[in-house]
Amino acid sequence: MKRTVLVTGGAGFIGSHLCRFLLDKGFRVVCVDNFLTGNSSNISELKGNSDFIFISHDVTKPLEIPEAIHYVLHFASPASPFDYATFPIQTLKVGAMGTHNMLGLAKVKNSVFLLASTSEVYGDPLVHPQPESYWGNVNPVGPRGVYDEAKRFAEAITMAYHAFHGMDTKIARIFNTYGPFMRKNDGRAVPTFVTQALANKPLTVFGDGSQTRSFCYVSDLVEGIYKLMLSKVNEPVNLGNPEECTILEFAKKVIKLTSSGSKITFKPLPIDDPKTRCPDITKAKKLLKWEPKVSVDDGLKRVIEWFREN
Repeated sequence: MKRTVLVTGGAGFIGSHLCRFLLDKGFRVVCVDNFLTGNSSNISELKGNSDFIFISHDVTKPLEIPEAIHYVLHFASPASPFDYATFPIQTLKVGAMGTHNMLGLAKVKNSVFLLASTSEVYGDPLVHPQPESYWGNVNPVGPRGVYDEAKRFAEAITMAYHAFHGMDTKIARIFNTYGPFMRKNDGRAVPTFVTQALANKPLTVFGDGSQTRSFCYVSDLVEGIYKLMLSKVNEPVNLGNPEECTILEFAKKVIKLTSSGSKITFKPLPIDDPKTRCPDITKAKKLLKWEPKVSVDDGLKRVIEWFREN
C-alpha cells in the first residue's frame, strides 16, 4: 500500500513543488490549502493524478481525515514580509492554532510530523553565519514579529509534542528559497527583481544594498525536506544555500542575466530588516548528507525563463 503524505499549504510556492516531488517518489499526497496566499494554478495539473487529493480547508480549524496518514508536512503560512503585513492575525493563527491542529492530527494518525520553520527565527542575527544553536535576536512587537514569533511558537509546541507525547517530529529552518511558481508580487527579492528587470523598470533595493542574503533553488530545498522527513533527526535543521551575496550584487546579477536596461533605485530600509542572513548547514551535511547543488546563476537562469514564459 502506498504511503500517504499530507501537505498543508500545498498550493503555495514550496508546497506545490513538494507535492510534485512526493508524487514522483510514489507517495499518495493529500494537499490542504485555503488559498490565502497559495494559488490553485500551482496544482492544477496534479488534480488528474489518482494519487493526489485536494482538500480546501483552513488549518486553524480542526481537520479530520478518514484514511491513514503516514507523514504530516506543515507548510501553511504567509511567508513573505508583504504577506504577513497584509495578514498579521492569520499568520499568528496558522503558526499557533494551525500547528497545534496538525500536531493533533499527526498524533491521532501516529504520523511523522515535519514543521516548515524559517531562518526568521534568528531575527536580525548577531551571529554569522547562523547555526541551529543560535537563539536569535527577534523584536516580538516589530512589524516582522507576527511571522518570527509565530514560527518560534510553532517550533516550541512541536518540540513539546516530541518530548511529552514521544512523537517523531522534525523542524526545517528554511532560508531564502526561489524558483518557478513564485508570485511576482509577493514582495521578495527574486520575483521583484526579475519582473522589474524583464520589464526594463528600475530594480528597487532597500537601504544601500549592503545587507546580505543567500538563495537556495527550490529543487535543492525540496530534496533536503525529503531527506529530513525520512531521517531520525528531531532537532531543528537549517536548509539553505550558504553561498552569500549582498542584495546590491544580487540585483546587478539579475540585470546581467536578463540583459535588461534597468537601473537600480534605492529606498529606505524597512524596520528590523536583517543585515545578514546565511545558514550554517554543517548539521544538514553531517546528519542528512545534504547540501545545495544548483548554483545561484543556474537557478536564476531557470527562474528568469519561467517568468518570461508566465
